[in-house]
Amino acid sequence: MFFIFKFICIFVEKMKYKSIVSVLEVNDTQLSLYENSSTRMVTDNKWDKEVEVEKSSYYWNGDPVLHKGTIHNTSKKPLVVELFCGCGGTSVGFEMAGFDVALGCDILRPAIETFKHNHPKSSAILGDIKKVTPEMIENLLDGKKVDVLVAGVPCQGFSLNNRKRKQDDNRNFLYLEFLRFVDYLEPNSIVVENVSGMKSTGTFSEDIEKSLSLVSGMKVTSKLLYAPDYGVPQKRTRLVFVGTKSKDFSFDDIVKTHGPTTSQEYVTIEQAIGDLPPLSNGEEKFEYGSKATSKFQRLMRKKKGKRLENHRSPKHPKATISRIGNTEPGSPMYPKFKQRIRLSWDGLSPTQVSGGIRPQFQLGHPSDPRGLSIRERCRIQSFPDHIVIKGGTVQARVQTGNAVPPLLAKAVALAIKQYLHEVSDLA
Repeated sequence: MFFIFKFICIFVEKMKYKSIVSVLEVNDTQLSLYENSSTRMVTDNKWDKEVEVEKSSYYWNGDPVLHKGTIHNTSKKPLVVELFCGCGGTSVGFEMAGFDVALGCDILRPAIETFKHNHPKSSAILGDIKKVTPEMIENLLDGKKVDVLVAGVPCQGFSLNNRKRKQDDNRNFLYLEFLRFVDYLEPNSIVVENVSGMKSTGTFSEDIEKSLSLVSGMKVTSKLLYAPDYGVPQKRTRLVFVGTKSKDFSFDDIVKTHGPTTSQEYVTIEQAIGDLPPLSNGEEKFEYGSKATSKFQRLMRKKKGKRLENHRSPKHPKATISRIGNTEPGSPMYPKFKQRIRLSWDGLSPTQVSGGIRPQFQLGHPSDPRGLSIRERCRIQSFPDHIVIKGGTVQARVQTGNAVPPLLAKAVALAIKQYLHEVSDLA
């Protein structure tokens, strides 16, 4: 497979400066950059596409930092390795489905801090994926077989909302790095997720399916999945690629739990965050103060710690408090930015976004005149309350905005688990 992998890499490198990605066809709302917080350079031509996109100062640019865990030596469950793991939304979802997470890898320091805090027995790598080798993972896991290799490949180059988009954006080709690990580690299953815009970006999704299939020896297919169908209180669509060794994967095996074709309606904002205590400007609370009143709230509290974490209100100027308070729930708070709405109790949240590397608050609380706390952002993504987001408010917004909703990942994981049982039966 190594020679096939090298051929694909050479082919893509030759095509990177040709029109293989028709970015102008993208119509996606996964990413929304705010006027005062979007990624920008200090220059008169800040939106010039030839100017390098500003990189986060929280990126680790040194040699990879390796942390060895223990879970791979004691686990009797299928093992997951997640590249580009961020704060670990996919990992949390796979754990919900009965997997153990052996390792997470990311370049963002606060994200790895979050991952390590919530997965204390797992291995972790802080570093640029281009500097990380498959041998590092193999050594950290003592040669243990990887059952599922996951990658949440960065997606900024696929959105019209990214005003710095370029058709040869290097971030569009980071999936090639994933191919190196697929080729070497030979997992039993692979999962790649990205924003829905990739599906309408030329032939990019088809090219990824073909290259992953060639390198892995699996038939890799993809489909757009709508998060509310799996119990997430947020209008969020993700493109998911899956391949399994036992037989061709069918997306029909991913079971919807909510929506018109099920017995459960979509989870509303009230059902998602209505039990969290109200906050005044800049206030933080550590106790719930009331009982859970919905099935979703009970699920989020199931493994909660001794106190409520990440529930602090942003500290707003008076003008912002007034703007939020005077906005009708369900309506935009700012005319230019339609996704910056004040949430309504009886609806779904719009897509929660990262908002660049220095994001402001995105969504207003339905009854308090304030932006959301990080815990409320976590709930809207379906992160359980025992998951703590590290790195401070701004970096926690980045992490939660970029994350895969755990309940969506859980649905995918449960389907894959059945295929892994067949691999075990054939062994």
